[in-house]
Amino acid sequence: MAIGSTMHVLEVELSDVDRGVYESFTMRVARHPSETDAFMMTRILAYCLEYEAGILFGGGVSTADEPAVLVRDLTGAMTAWIEVGAPDAARVHAGSKLAHRAAVYTHRDPEKVLALWTGKTIHRAEQLVLRSFDSGFVDAAVAALGRRSALTVSVTEGELYLVLNGTALSSSVHEHRIG
Repeated sequence: MAIGSTMHVLEVELSDVDRGVYESFTMRVARHPSETDAFMMTRILAYCLEYEAGILFGGGVSTADEPAVLVRDLTGAMTAWIEVGAPDAARVHAGSKLAHRAAVYTHRDPEKVLALWTGKTIHRAEQLVLRSFDSGFVDAAVAALGRRSALTVSVTEGELYLVLNGTALSSSVHEHRIG
């Protein structure tokens, strides 16, 4: 944890019907002072929506060779590179080359994120998925988040349902492709 980081602890109940993933776990998230609340919440959502064995948070905003969230197999090899926000095309390109699959979750306007990548080289661009949420969803989740939180995440037919400290929220998980 970086100096000045704020630690958040979430007790998570995950039920992802679309992927057949049902887990309960404790998530510890360090929020770096330069990280916005919306970025951190999107990082939490990406972790839950990509949850599988070997998932972990990357080294943070100061680590250039790791994404916000990653998955490693039992040998330590990176199998998934999961970015958050609006990473530049070069970073997405590098991550896509390092891992079997890459995804980006954004709390920003997805059309603007896609525009940043237009005309740029991105390895396996046709396989890259950009995911976003309904307008206002991430901000509403941030408003319900505390330093210690109870989070229930349910996903079915592309719809995301959250109960965060008693506040119920929902959003479609929108998928955008390059080109």
